[in-house]
Amino acid sequence: MSVSNEPLLRELRVLELGHFIAAPFCTRVLADLGADVIKVEPPGGDPVRGWGMQANGQSIWWSVHGRNKRCVTLDVRKPEGREIVLDLVKRCDVVVENFRPGQLEKWGLGPDQLAEARPGIVLVRISGYGQTGPDAHKSGFGVIGEAKGGLRYLGGYPKNVTDLPPPRAGVSLGDSVAGLYGAVGALAAVLDQRSTGAKEARVIDVALGEAVLSLLEGALPEYGLTGKIREPMGSAINTAAPTNAYPCKDGTWLLIAANSDPLFAALCRVMGKPELADDPRFKDNRGRVEHMAELDAIIAEWTRTLTPQEALEQLEAANIPATKIYTIADVASDQQFRARHMVTTVQDPQLGSVLHPGVVPMVQGLDRDTQIRWAGPPIGYHNREVYEQLLGYSPAKLAELQEKGIV
Repeated sequence: MSVSNEPLLRELRVLELGHFIAAPFCTRVLADLGADVIKVEPPGGDPVRGWGMQANGQSIWWSVHGRNKRCVTLDVRKPEGREIVLDLVKRCDVVVENFRPGQLEKWGLGPDQLAEARPGIVLVRISGYGQTGPDAHKSGFGVIGEAKGGLRYLGGYPKNVTDLPPPRAGVSLGDSVAGLYGAVGALAAVLDQRSTGAKEARVIDVALGEAVLSLLEGALPEYGLTGKIREPMGSAINTAAPTNAYPCKDGTWLLIAANSDPLFAALCRVMGKPELADDPRFKDNRGRVEHMAELDAIIAEWTRTLTPQEALEQLEAANIPATKIYTIADVASDQQFRARHMVTTVQDPQLGSVLHPGVVPMVQGLDRDTQIRWAGPPIGYHNREVYEQLLGYSPAKLAELQEKGIV
């Protein structure tokens, strides 16, 4: 059976009206899988172009954040800008936005107007609290969603360990999760529209806090049935042991997950303490959880005598799941990531050679590297291509729009 080597979403066109992180992450996922994403930025560019480390006066993050998208400038607040948005919508399957609820309607670009321009349009709306409810009007960012959704609380340490607040994950996890749900919802709605021929707009409503809440496994039903609040556990798991991070002699941390009986017995042999597997305290998982502190102290005593490489050599020989807790430098040099081109080099005309994360998921028959068609482009790079070739505007009209500050 032959496998197509064409991008999966080659027949999908998406208009991105978003800014910052959640909506652009959603569209990047779609663009990486082959969708034609047209990103609309204000004439000065998406504010995220100024975020993070800079090189050659350019945001390094933008190289990934804007990749595989055709970037155009357009002031959607002006009446002429609104008409151009509707011209673009006529040629698209999906619109993705993450403004505060009601903002599109103020611009005359609500679901009804979009559906009039393109019957059956799918509109993905990502916001802090959703499009309805008493808090819909509130602004929200990824960190707010992480806190409201319960994840920030669980990401801390037990109260007897520290009184510091639960730390941030280090990346905009709430935005990214919401963006993933937006992409999934968009694809589901497009499939439905194409099968039914529906003419009305199909709105996909993603709230940051709800997207995060959906990740919390059994925490909500546990509370509903028992009243018990799941508490933060630091780097351990309160239902299985041993699974924790242990210090190595070079100051780095090693994560070991030997929480089944056979794996624990194997770990005991590796540590040179086979008798621990028969110790009444540690003989089964329930006992190991009850005596977690004692057990973790024994394992840490062993790991402190070794570098992570020395410990991993022994652990992997015994098929015990383990890894050093990676820095981004470790990620960049990892042989598995490199072999699968999850860490790859992209030529960015603005920055030179840049390391990018590969496209996820890996698709059989597609070269992961060639799926990254271009790095995040300069402001307005695709104006002529989109406005003249796709919309059919004349060079004179485009020049006039530029002179008026519309594009």
